[in-house]
Amino acid sequence: MKRKTLKGFSPANPFRVETIKILFPGLSLRSNPGLRLANAFGVHNRGRNLKRRQFLRGAAAISAGIVVERAGGFARSSVAADSRIEVLLGEEIGTINPNIYGHFAEHLGGVVYDGIWVGENSKVPNTGGIRNALVDHLKRLKAPVIRWPGGCFADSYDWRDGIGPRARRPRRTNFWADAPEWPKSVTDGPWKFETNHFGTNEFLRFCQLSGAEGYLAANVRGLSAQELYEWIEYCNSPAGSTTGAERRASGEMPVRDPFRVKYWGIGNESWGCGGNFTPEEYSVEYRRFTAAVPRYGVDLSFIASGSNGGDSNWTRGFFSRIADKNRGLFNSIYGFGLHHYAWNVSLGKTNDWFAGKGDAVKFTDAEHYELLHEADRMESLINEHWTVMGEYDRQHHVKLVVDEWGAWYKPGSELDPTHLLGQQSTMRDALLASLTLDTFNRHADKVAMANVAQLINCLHSLFLAHEDKFIVTPTFHVFEMFMPHMNARAVRTIFSAPEVQYTRVDKPAEFWGLSGSASVNGKQLTLTVTNPHLSETREAEIAVRGARAGAVRAHVLSMPDVHAHNTFENPNAVQPRDEQVAVTTEAISFRFPPASVTRLQIALD
Repeated sequence: MKRKTLKGFSPANPFRVETIKILFPGLSLRSNPGLRLANAFGVHNRGRNLKRRQFLRGAAAISAGIVVERAGGFARSSVAADSRIEVLLGEEIGTINPNIYGHFAEHLGGVVYDGIWVGENSKVPNTGGIRNALVDHLKRLKAPVIRWPGGCFADSYDWRDGIGPRARRPRRTNFWADAPEWPKSVTDGPWKFETNHFGTNEFLRFCQLSGAEGYLAANVRGLSAQELYEWIEYCNSPAGSTTGAERRASGEMPVRDPFRVKYWGIGNESWGCGGNFTPEEYSVEYRRFTAAVPRYGVDLSFIASGSNGGDSNWTRGFFSRIADKNRGLFNSIYGFGLHHYAWNVSLGKTNDWFAGKGDAVKFTDAEHYELLHEADRMESLINEHWTVMGEYDRQHHVKLVVDEWGAWYKPGSELDPTHLLGQQSTMRDALLASLTLDTFNRHADKVAMANVAQLINCLHSLFLAHEDKFIVTPTFHVFEMFMPHMNARAVRTIFSAPEVQYTRVDKPAEFWGLSGSASVNGKQLTLTVTNPHLSETREAEIAVRGARAGAVRAHVLSMPDVHAHNTFENPNAVQPRDEQVAVTTEAISFRFPPASVTRLQIALD
């Protein structure tokens, strides 16, 4: 019999006191009503430790369907269901910031040229040179924020090159011009030699058309603090007040009124392509760049360059030096960056950056599970960095900004040779997006913003385009399905389901069977669930604690083949559908298809 996991039983998640009393009747909770499961499991040596066998007996009780209604309800046993989901309305995590559903656009391959920007004279429908189809779909998503111009490109970019009349803008060598991933057949063009036709005005106009806020990343490696000062002046000073404001009102896309840009990144990956700084060195640069800037009535939100994945030494080094200087500085840091890509599907055989990657479309079952397992590391990364941040910023003024995340495959599935790091996007990528967004929702108290990498024609894209052709990927549908979570209150949710099993390094490996998140907005509960199993349906009984459940609507994204993807020839091959939900007076039951993303919207009485 397959072992079951209890998703939501983690040392980082406060666990409901009533449930622990049922599972572990010998445990005294009076002195610690905020008990965490880590304590009960013996991770921390406070109070009474529980043996693993006793814990598993308690876990099995939930798996079998034994529940207790907080308001004095019922106990019920479920035989048909192999899984259980318990939504705890009384255990709020925090409000889900819409910026968690943010985007990222870098001058890389086909993201800008052939993606966002087609030019005013293009046959492709456009508004001032910006692709209309992309704008229309971002409006559908209520896209909250877009990061630009990078990425590694940001720390080689001089914003002054991209302002004023385009004929006068200099051409520069793109940071990515010598990348080893370029196909041999690629020709020279704006993807290698930057024309700067798409600059600050064009980008921020794109944001205005799409309804999104701009998040600008400053060049710390190559420019000075004064040049950031002047970029803010250019973007935000009142009409006619400064030379920057006058320049803003010039060129083919003149803008008289200030853009009022709020979000500013101080460098990108400053441990690597952004300057090869040590965290101590970078803390000095961060303080220098943000010490004195004009605000013009805008609540400027500065985002510090975070660590390389799980490198907690970078986090500790930066935060310790800020604390040494002045702990009050934490009040002026909006966010701390975190980047995490799922890329290594070698099943433990190598950590080589190139050899470890797999194909975007042609992958084995084991590679499917391994990629999702790699993506699921996001949860531990959030918890680990948050813990280190709290050692110095004890009030947690600084939140996490996961401004790059997604799947990264080897070259070969790009739609055009000019699309460096372009890749096709399958149902597997939809599952990866779903489990990642659910992770952010579950950590709504920690994560203030996230930006999927990237928006179009590169890595984990929501859109693919070439010339006049344009399609959405399965990941777009996930973002649209998750929209009801925006600005809703995240609540604790427990998942119990049989584990997925596969072979890794010639040894058995396991992966959770169901995962997701839940949020409440008014009288509506939104529950999103990922079933990663390639062949097994999970039949789950869903219990809502703290309110009576009414009508339920289901929206499901799944395909018989997880390799399925949209193409220019078949643009609607993968799209979600509505399904019926079985509801009784005692429980909600739903069958989650294999390799699926599901959204349940439940009316609360």
